[in-house]
Amino acid sequence: MLSLVPVLGAFDPMSLVRALPGDVSQGLIWGIMSIGVYITYKILNFADLTVDGTMATGGAVAVMAILAGYPPVVAVALAFLAGMMAGFITGVLHTVFGIPDILAGILTQIALYSVNLNITGGRANQAVSVDQYNLIVSLRYISKTVIVTGIITIAIIAILYWFFGTEMGFTVRATGCNPNMSRAQGINISVAKVIALVFSNGLVGFAGGLLAQYQGNCDVNMGRGAIVIGLASVIIGEVLGEALFGNKLNFCGRLLFVVVGSIIYYVVINFVCLLGLPSIDLKLFSSIVVAVFLAVPYMKGKAKNSYRRAAKGGAR
Repeated sequence: MLSLVPVLGAFDPMSLVRALPGDVSQGLIWGIMSIGVYITYKILNFADLTVDGTMATGGAVAVMAILAGYPPVVAVALAFLAGMMAGFITGVLHTVFGIPDILAGILTQIALYSVNLNITGGRANQAVSVDQYNLIVSLRYISKTVIVTGIITIAIIAILYWFFGTEMGFTVRATGCNPNMSRAQGINISVAKVIALVFSNGLVGFAGGLLAQYQGNCDVNMGRGAIVIGLASVIIGEVLGEALFGNKLNFCGRLLFVVVGSIIYYVVINFVCLLGLPSIDLKLFSSIVVAVFLAVPYMKGKAKNSYRRAAKGGAR
């Protein structure tokens, strides 16, 4: 505890404020990825680990498309399609070949590493400069990035809000809620799962395409740990949203708070970095943050049950 005193004493609160625009811009990009994680993790109840590979696939496709002369807008559209293909493969492995959801995602993720290297021409890293190309977002222009990604995020939330209000959207939600009952009602749950995985990984690939432009390069390892960030964003957003609005929080609000959770995650991580703690422990701190927010709903529910049991005992 004493060893933290000099670290905390050297911390400048204004440095956190100055870094806030960067945290917001990066949080918005990863928030799009987190919405994709929300679709599988919360709506479909599917533990999809494909995203660690899909994020890098989207980045690789976007960068190589830009270098090949395609406009950056077309490049992220291709990244979205590449992500959809990855999600389709995971869906087929699970629904057609009966491979468990976690293992199906891992298999696709592992395969994507080689696929990404083939996309980038065997190079682990490919750069794309904002000086040469009119990129959609860039680390050099934070204000523009915040505005552009904010508009894109709102558009994505609006589209998903509409989609999950359609018959197909309700089919996906019903499959995630109770697959046995859905099957009994004549719903083809295999098709519903594939559709959800396709859209989910499409968003992850799209986010990867934006991230590659934002940081000026793609890397075959850029998606490593993406599932941790996605889960952290979903849990943080859910806890915060329910704390503020309770049962009044609708589906659109939940998607919005997933993005807010992503921003908060990056603010917390940046705070840890500004404390001067070892960078090699960053993944450890990330896991701790996720574990804490995962434990909050459980502990809250446990406390309520204890209170109810105590109240019943007192009434007797």
